[in-house]
Amino acid sequence: MKTTGKVVLGGLAAGALVAGAAAGVGAVIAGRRLLRYARRNTETLRGQTVVITGGSRGLGLALAEEFARHGCRIVICARDADELARAQKQIEALGAEVATLPCDISKQEEAEHLVRFAQQQFGRVDILVNNAGIIAVGPLLSQRTEDFREAMDVMFWGTVYPTLAALPQMVQDGRGRIVNITSIGGKVSVPHLVPYGCAKFATVGFSEGLHAEVKRFGVNVLTVVPGLMRTGSHLNAFFKGKQKQEYGWFALSGTNPLFSISAERAARQIVNAARRNQAELIVSWQAKVLAGIHGVAPGLTQEALALVNRLLPDAQRGSTQKKPGRESQSLITRSPLTALGQRAARRYNQV
Repeated sequence: MKTTGKVVLGGLAAGALVAGAAAGVGAVIAGRRLLRYARRNTETLRGQTVVITGGSRGLGLALAEEFARHGCRIVICARDADELARAQKQIEALGAEVATLPCDISKQEEAEHLVRFAQQQFGRVDILVNNAGIIAVGPLLSQRTEDFREAMDVMFWGTVYPTLAALPQMVQDGRGRIVNITSIGGKVSVPHLVPYGCAKFATVGFSEGLHAEVKRFGVNVLTVVPGLMRTGSHLNAFFKGKQKQEYGWFALSGTNPLFSISAERAARQIVNAARRNQAELIVSWQAKVLAGIHGVAPGLTQEALALVNRLLPDAQRGSTQKKPGRESQSLITRSPLTALGQRAARRYNQV
């Protein structure tokens, strides 16, 4: 056999060996991942203590109910004591132990007190869900510095404060889960929601960096990026500018099944992702598409949103005062077009 032929055959043999070795290594890695996935799916949350901020209504209440179905002990906080009392009855109806605490999560001392309260009630905090949020909808020219400050206080600092309070115990125990509810608005800044988007962007950054730092201690951080959800929150969101028009587009899009996902389904996905120790969960296919397009073509996404903004109400002759959605109703928003949102509002303690 000629030398050239021997080289070719030798090269093919070597290539086959390398390919076989690579396939073997790949199979081992895939097998290990499947084993870890199977183990995660058999993990139980029963008996664990879950602290949920903003847990008296909306997604927070839906999450509390879902964790209760998994046999968890629940601690919820919110600023309204009456809302907390109603939510407690709903969760206890599922057989869970529930403790409540009126709390302003944007204040560091109250956030730290919440964590101590949960530890005193149930011995430890196994899962912390940073869910509290506030929305002020309106054109940028109707927003004031206090709107940005309030958004950051509730959604950024309201995530940082309880996290830093709960972390020492989790690190010492070598286990724990932190679930940060952000938003697709923390991936793509949407017009008429700029203060909200700024706070959510900051929360995404905190959550992702936190995951990288505390994973070594056995603490998993899940960054949840929901799209629109039917939680009934449109009634308690705040609106500026031309308030009825702003409320109209927000309520119609947030309650339409073509654009939104039910709170119960979202809560189920979030709890399962936390149980599996995922790093990120984007909730709804619409949010996944928007995040994907923005990741590939951010400039094009911004130009498209600029066109969308032209269809939204402008700031001329609008109010700089905030008004809740329930006071900004119109014939359209009281119509069957928002029936699913109205149902969600009754179901999740928004009215």
